[in-house]
Amino acid sequence: MKVLKTFKPNILVVGDLMIDHYLWGSCERISPEAPVQVVDISKETTVLGGAGNVINNLIALGSRVSVSSVIGDDDNGVELTNMLSSIGVQTNNLVVQNGRKTSKKSRVIAVSQQILRYDKESKNNIEDASVVKILDSVSKEISKYDIVILSDYGKGVLREELCQGVIKLSNENGVRVLVDPKGSNFSKYKGAYLLTPNKKEAILATEINIRDDETLKEALLKLKTDCDLGISLITLSEGGIATYENEMKRFPTVAKEVFDVTGAGDTVIASIAFALSAGKNIEESAKFANLAAGVVVGKIGSATVTLNEIEEYEASLHKSTSDAHIKSFEDIEAIVNRCRSNGKKVVFTNGCFDILHVGHVKYLQVAKSFGDILIVGLNSDESVSRLKGPTRPVNVAQDRAYILAALEAVDFVVPFTEDTPHELIKMIRPDVLVKGGDYEGKEVVGTEFASELKLVDFVDGKSTTKTIEKIQGKSC
Repeated sequence: MKVLKTFKPNILVVGDLMIDHYLWGSCERISPEAPVQVVDISKETTVLGGAGNVINNLIALGSRVSVSSVIGDDDNGVELTNMLSSIGVQTNNLVVQNGRKTSKKSRVIAVSQQILRYDKESKNNIEDASVVKILDSVSKEISKYDIVILSDYGKGVLREELCQGVIKLSNENGVRVLVDPKGSNFSKYKGAYLLTPNKKEAILATEINIRDDETLKEALLKLKTDCDLGISLITLSEGGIATYENEMKRFPTVAKEVFDVTGAGDTVIASIAFALSAGKNIEESAKFANLAAGVVVGKIGSATVTLNEIEEYEASLHKSTSDAHIKSFEDIEAIVNRCRSNGKKVVFTNGCFDILHVGHVKYLQVAKSFGDILIVGLNSDESVSRLKGPTRPVNVAQDRAYILAALEAVDFVVPFTEDTPHELIKMIRPDVLVKGGDYEGKEVVGTEFASELKLVDFVDGKSTTKTIEKIQGKSC
């Protein structure tokens, strides 16, 4: 993840752009003119849709993005261009075609329920002149891109001549093309590096009923051969992702909660493109895409995901190394803010945790039960020596932090140098502050910054001091 955070690939997206327009309101009566609901509109919002959602995902991950597409000479075209420019997307390769309607989908939402959608768009193939203009602009700049994405929403931009032209130019310049396909005829994508059809799309395109691993492998091979792909890939929803390069591999999904799968396909192709651009292989990229999709399906509506969210999500699954769970003050502040914005309950405790024993583990397990995220403040070596004496700690802070971070109950470990975690608690402002039962009736540092204090009894006879005495032969 650290490598990905330092990399900013330059990616070109070619495809069908659209505006997703939402009219939010309430409905309390039926019209006297006709038996229809009357919606009192209170708010309007617009977001990029279609290939624009792929762009949003790339931007969120940290990519530099250029776009090439066709829009109409209308107000929606101007609005769309402005929306792209406002997030830093290069729009000089947008082609304006006279008489074409820029896609805009308007949805009327009342009491969280969509009651109507109306579209204004052109769905016929773009003109030959528009194809020539796009290919001319791509040919002049193709060498600067790390990857090209073709995002097909079936609105007429990605006609066969354009797809084949972009793929040919890209292959001649050593640039890989990734395609999110549409329809059942994938021949227009021939020569691309990989496609990302879902299971239903793959069944239609290959005419193979995917029902087990054998038929899945058969479909992957057919796609790879028929479309002359570098890698064959099929997304399997809750089944994860399947790929075929030299052999079939499956990467299971890692979603914990699924609220909405809207736009998950856009997230998958964007995250695979991002990871491949950073030098990751297809196995690493597929795993990264699964993590990204796992975050997105836990959100409502078409959503994006950041590298920090993916890192935190991976940490919550305990599929990452311990290093990923050890954070600085600055890191943990940003993490806490994101957790709170997602409705997570933050729990904090602290200690020296010099020689980890069963008492520590049970204490931390109870602490985690009070919320969603458990943050452990860890005393530095210097502060442990001041508190426990010159012979302590037995284990240095780096080792203590690594072992703590490996525990399933612990989400994040934050080392601190002071004798108390006062400043750390002040910054985190936990929902629950947890201390040992021996603090009953005593003042607990940081309680003024916590919503609630919980005291947890230790396991009788289990302590670091007793462990050290036993090692030294002072007790039996």
